[in-house]
Amino acid sequence: MPVSRLKEKYNKEVVPELMRKLGYKNVMQVPRLSKIVLNIGLGEATQNPKALESAEKDLVAISGQHPVITRAKKSIAAFKLRAGMPIGMMVILRGGRMYDFFDKLVSVVLARMRDFQGVSRDSFDGQGNYTLGIKEQIVFPEIDYDKVDKSRGFEIVIVTTANNDEEGRSLLESMGMPFRRS
Repeated sequence: MPVSRLKEKYNKEVVPELMRKLGYKNVMQVPRLSKIVLNIGLGEATQNPKALESAEKDLVAISGQHPVITRAKKSIAAFKLRAGMPIGMMVILRGGRMYDFFDKLVSVVLARMRDFQGVSRDSFDGQGNYTLGIKEQIVFPEIDYDKVDKSRGFEIVIVTTANNDEEGRSLLESMGMPFRRS
């Protein structure tokens, strides 16, 4: 299988740059992407079971992988929710698919968003992992606008091996993530 363009860039440009910038002596200390998680919360699935099918179709088109259904852990009467009911779905991307998805996200999807000024610099979790919310799935080129029944948002969690937010920010910045200018 051919090595993705972004993986090649990571090995040839990003690793030497981060070693110099962060002062690492060993290549294995350099932070890297470990996985990307796509997650859709479907609260409407309690009333509308068809919502799961269309969301699944969209996630398969976007990620190229079959999603896992997430289920409620507790019953909540106010939301008409019982434990075990399907309330969302997620996909975990690793390896080549992860690099291809990140490349597509940075170079195509974020550029297609309306009034895009850059992504927030503050969405790190303290361990160098970044979370990004997408308001509509139609910004992805694989989604056919005419076949969308309802606009759904989802979140993208980029998990890195960085030790802190500054290392994670440096990694994502050098891989092409367009952060907002402060």
